[in-house]
Amino acid sequence: MISESIINNVKIIAAQAGAAIMDIYKNESKFNVEHKSDDSPLTAADQAANAIIVKGLENLEVSFPIISEENKLVDYSVRKDYERFWLVDPLDGTKEFIKRNGEFTVNIALIEGQEPIFGVVYVPAIREMYWAVKGKGAMYTDGIKTTELHTSTYNMNQSRVRVVCSRSHINYETQQLMDKLTEPQIVSKGSSLKFLIIAKGDAELYPRIGPTMEWDTGAAHIILTEAGGTVKQYDGNDPLLYNKENLLNPYFIASAAQS
Repeated sequence: MISESIINNVKIIAAQAGAAIMDIYKNESKFNVEHKSDDSPLTAADQAANAIIVKGLENLEVSFPIISEENKLVDYSVRKDYERFWLVDPLDGTKEFIKRNGEFTVNIALIEGQEPIFGVVYVPAIREMYWAVKGKGAMYTDGIKTTELHTSTYNMNQSRVRVVCSRSHINYETQQLMDKLTEPQIVSKGSSLKFLIIAKGDAELYPRIGPTMEWDTGAAHIILTEAGGTVKQYDGNDPLLYNKENLLNPYFIASAAQS
């Protein structure tokens, strides 16, 4: 059971990390952009947010191990025995942050076994908060009003299915899927917002036929599924699993409820 205290405190932690990100976002001279070994960008905002989240999670009433994009990865021989752990992406959408388009998020998920059971996603640029607990539904607030999230319903035969993908980088496999649809409508979003736009009912499909890591998806995964959607591996019906030896996700399709 996940207590209301933990839920509320993790939301506070995410908002605090978001505030630190925005402090740097407002002053480009503070970005301090570096590149990691895989050539992905790293900014001062990633590091500041990570420090806040790690400290906050360590000070909660219950303590679980933390796997974060910005922490040194614990060897699989140790983490394979984790029953519960926090999965963190302190700044998902670093490229969007650098582009200054606002489409970046703070992501904190609690994984039990190999599935997410609680997740919080905060959108610092517009102060939106999304969260979900397994079996309890998904929620959203803009800071004024709090509402329960529900996906739309759709089927692959209807026209104008809204597909979340990049207008400029549709690969061959994604185009093959698009070709099966009648007049698909492209919706462009960055970071884990791709899941959240489906959870809100503003799109139906997000085919991800490209690399992502577990921390990119964990928090938004539980929010979408609790809103009525699904996240399935691209080549079958299996769900995404977490805390694998290799934290790279398989290709997947996230979708709204099917009618």
